[in-house]
Amino acid sequence: MIFERILLVHFARTAAAAAVFAALLIPTTANAAPSSAAAAPGDTVTLPVRDALAGLPVQAEDRTGYERTKFKHWIDADKDGCTTRAEVLKAEAVIAPVQGAKCALTGGEWYSPYDDRYIQGPRGLDIDHLVPLAEAWDSGAYAWTAKEREAYANDLGDDRALIAVSAASNRSKADQDPSTWLPPAAGYRCQYVTDWVADKIRWGLSIDPAERAALADVLDGCPDVPITVTQAR
Repeated sequence: MIFERILLVHFARTAAAAAVFAALLIPTTANAAPSSAAAAPGDTVTLPVRDALAGLPVQAEDRTGYERTKFKHWIDADKDGCTTRAEVLKAEAVIAPVQGAKCALTGGEWYSPYDDRYIQGPRGLDIDHLVPLAEAWDSGAYAWTAKEREAYANDLGDDRALIAVSAASNRSKADQDPSTWLPPAAGYRCQYVTDWVADKIRWGLSIDPAERAALADVLDGCPDVPITVTQAR
């Protein structure tokens, strides 16, 4: 169930947060250093979501130079004939679709947690980048290599990164962060902002002041759940 996902996360790299993370991080894989101030790709760490938010670097954002085409997405990474979009649809289906030639999907049913709706067939669905591509660019991806941006845009390594939702809710969200958009389904908002923090940590992205305030405001009304992240970079 989407609401019961195991939370997987990596942490941010600010010197100010290093002491906090050194005390709070609980390694869950052999290669996660117990007191590392800068985890390496593949390291897995666990900490309470409010501490995770406190450790994210806060910086102003700049969209200069952003183009969606700089994030190559919906690739077929494992060469099985199904793109990233199809892989997410297959993984998140409540009722499995029929897979035809060239991974064409028909039928099936999905639950869209953003607006608490069930969607029949794949045509009414979008695959949302939880942290939108433009937001990722603003938050640090502008400095990444093309391969790193491709990996971000097709991240199947963490169930929180990409999510099948109704096309209407995804297009309402567009490239907004939680300071200007939250899921219409109020019961999903704690999960949404928790996953947002996890995704930012996984990819070493920053947050801006308004975004931080909005995340903290929602989390004040949520359980301080532990989140676990495997660092992507």
